[in-house]
Amino acid sequence: MHIQKTKARRTRALAAALVAVSALTLSACGDGGSGTSGGSAAGVSVEASPDKAATVLDRPFEKPNLVLTDTKGQKYDLRERTKGKPTLIYFGYTHCPDVCPLTMSNIALARKKLPKADQDKLQVVFVTTDPERDTSAELAKWLPGAGDPSFIGLTGDFPTIQAGARQIGIGIDPPKKEKDGSVVSMHGAQVIAFSPRTDQGYVVYDDDTTAEEYEKDLPKIIKGENP
Repeated sequence: MHIQKTKARRTRALAAALVAVSALTLSACGDGGSGTSGGSAAGVSVEASPDKAATVLDRPFEKPNLVLTDTKGQKYDLRERTKGKPTLIYFGYTHCPDVCPLTMSNIALARKKLPKADQDKLQVVFVTTDPERDTSAELAKWLPGAGDPSFIGLTGDFPTIQAGARQIGIGIDPPKKEKDGSVVSMHGAQVIAFSPRTDQGYVVYDDDTTAEEYEKDLPKIIKGENP
């Protein structure tokens, strides 16, 4: 599904996801709907421009304290393994028919435009919101096609993943089985960029960010600069 971008839509999405509110906006990748999940978003203020894809946070997020399992079945300490590296983090699931693969594809296309040295520096981390189905093996099969072989796929127990997402203001609900047998995972669809200088999440991208917009911003993200 191609997502049309409008200034009004971006403003609503950013306000819902980033301003200090009592509910986190979620996206239902399974059916294109939306809902809310109880919880508290971290209080942040933002510097947004309707002409830019990036929203720069005045109060950056700490990197999630997450220890999960990678596509090789090995323990992966997110903070330790990405320390000092430009890192993009996204929470989604492999059975998502639209938003998740589109987001991974757009980042992958932008990454390929970078010089080889910068490609090697950039860490792209995909954390599943549907760990029961998204095993290490499933992530290993899905990520190269949906995104890039260099992307890091992580799975684990749902409570741990949910808690890690909340640390950066992203809400996710347990996957829900519909009457028709399909499974829908409700999750925030923002990409959070972490600086290699501070290891803090200081830039947010909405789910309608294009490959061209990532291509424009990634060189600055890699340097830890504001896009």
